[in-house]
Amino acid sequence: MTNRLAFLTMLVFGISVFCLASAETPAQIGKRVGEFQLPDTEGKTVSLSHFKDKKAIVVVFTGTECPINNLYMPVLANLHKEFSTKGVQFLAINSNLQDTMAKIKEHAKAIEVPFPVLKDKNNMVADHFGAQRTPEVYLLDATRTIRYQGRIDDQFGVGYKRGKPTRRDLAEAVNQILAGQAVTRATTPVAGCLIARIKDSKAEGTVTYTKQIAPLVQKHCQECHRPSQIGPMPLLTYDDVSAWSGTIREVIEERRMPPWHADPQYGRFANDRSLTDAERNLLLSWLDSGTPKGDDKDLPAPREFAPGWRISKPDVVFHMRQEYEVQADMPKYGVPYRYFTVETGFKEDKWVAQAEAVAGAKEVVHHVIVFVAPPDQQFFPGNPFTPALTGTAPGDMPLLLPTGTAKKIPAGSKLVFQMHYTPNGKVQKDRSAVGIVFARGEPEHRVYTEPIAFPPSVQIPAGDDNYKVEADWRFRENGHIISFMPHMHLRGKDFLYEAVYPDGKKEILLSVPRYNFNWQSIYRLEKPKPVPKGTKIQCLAHFDNSAKNLNNPDPTKKVFWGDQTWEEMMIGWMDYYYDRSTK
Repeated sequence: MTNRLAFLTMLVFGISVFCLASAETPAQIGKRVGEFQLPDTEGKTVSLSHFKDKKAIVVVFTGTECPINNLYMPVLANLHKEFSTKGVQFLAINSNLQDTMAKIKEHAKAIEVPFPVLKDKNNMVADHFGAQRTPEVYLLDATRTIRYQGRIDDQFGVGYKRGKPTRRDLAEAVNQILAGQAVTRATTPVAGCLIARIKDSKAEGTVTYTKQIAPLVQKHCQECHRPSQIGPMPLLTYDDVSAWSGTIREVIEERRMPPWHADPQYGRFANDRSLTDAERNLLLSWLDSGTPKGDDKDLPAPREFAPGWRISKPDVVFHMRQEYEVQADMPKYGVPYRYFTVETGFKEDKWVAQAEAVAGAKEVVHHVIVFVAPPDQQFFPGNPFTPALTGTAPGDMPLLLPTGTAKKIPAGSKLVFQMHYTPNGKVQKDRSAVGIVFARGEPEHRVYTEPIAFPPSVQIPAGDDNYKVEADWRFRENGHIISFMPHMHLRGKDFLYEAVYPDGKKEILLSVPRYNFNWQSIYRLEKPKPVPKGTKIQCLAHFDNSAKNLNNPDPTKKVFWGDQTWEEMMIGWMDYYYDRSTK
């Protein structure tokens, strides 16, 4: 369960846009809440009347799989610590159809919830309150009248995560109630996942899960939405998909899922996750018709995955030699990158067709980059001649090379893990790993990775909402491009790769008009792109260092190049090969 929770709260920001939304809930301010009785995780019945001596009660509707819900659980624990000695009772209520009591208990134990967690089996209490999302809070005064309804604060939202909130909405409302004052801001919009309510699903329909929808989910969703992967909930069965149908509708209609950020005008990509208009309309029509299941005999064969991996079953797995203890608290200037060397023991050259880096302590690993350090080359951080093998970051995908191409690990090489840790308030122990699948025989072409980066001297002015940065690199021989991976930090706005050919002709190869730091994708070309000798690959990016950018840690400050998330980078990673043969 701990690993599952890691995926729910990981990813640099730890927010998956799959199940986030912001909306105003119909106001319930002034409504008197009636008595209710619900079982807690220990099987005891808890009634609202049990807390008649409390000055106020905070009721928060929670779930086990919603990313924003899990990000807010430590915040709620701290609020409980702040107010429980002042006569305020906290109660969590889980009304989700798919969350069993066993699952709720395991979740509460794993994240150390310090107050009662109750199961609302038929969502009757959620209906009484009018609750729509997790985590949605209701503050009741001593008469059990709702005085505040909405979010906990404004730290986490759709596609952003602030370092700290600008307004502690719930805390301010509690303080006002305790002081005998009216709550000045009684309602706020809620960011979170829709509560999965009990509903009647049809058995049959024109469009059914078993015939039309299951293949779509396999193709576009299950790469991520399965155990041990980045998706915050599994979408492997009809029950999984049906339970999340409300949220699926939201993210499909708003085109937030499946996550794909390339402008469709430029390039064709083998790993394009986006739905076609026909696929989107088919899915929405199924939702409109009541999610009919259909006949199990029409189900496609389950999609096969190597357990725990996105690549094929690795031929070899290398772990960091020992666990590294990540401190609980973030130092003022961040945790410097850590480097860990692993001996491969390779007596002969090895050719790598697939590779995947896997974080050990996913809660606190921002990214992993695995470098190859040949025996005749000294490794040092930032050495531009040290080849990168693979890496992982939020939304990033493993190395998957076309047939006939591979990366080389020379005999006697070592692997060096570059680790970026982001402490989360608890001591964590990390032992990350990399899995490798070897090419079957020597490939036709050797693949290289080029980081096309802007000079570290660049400074992004405070308040600038469209600061332009450019960098370029030139092909020394005829070659082919395999893939791109644009990388920026919190102020990244857009990113473009353009080829400038020797004859002066220009061609846009990839455009990412809305860069998403929470989902840093590799864009693998459908076919390797031929480029002649002398072609310049130009990267153009813009940064938003203004207050309009909700991810911006501080729009009043000038920003410099740096390793930490609150600093900036602009790197246009690119995998390519030269046309000369390795034979």
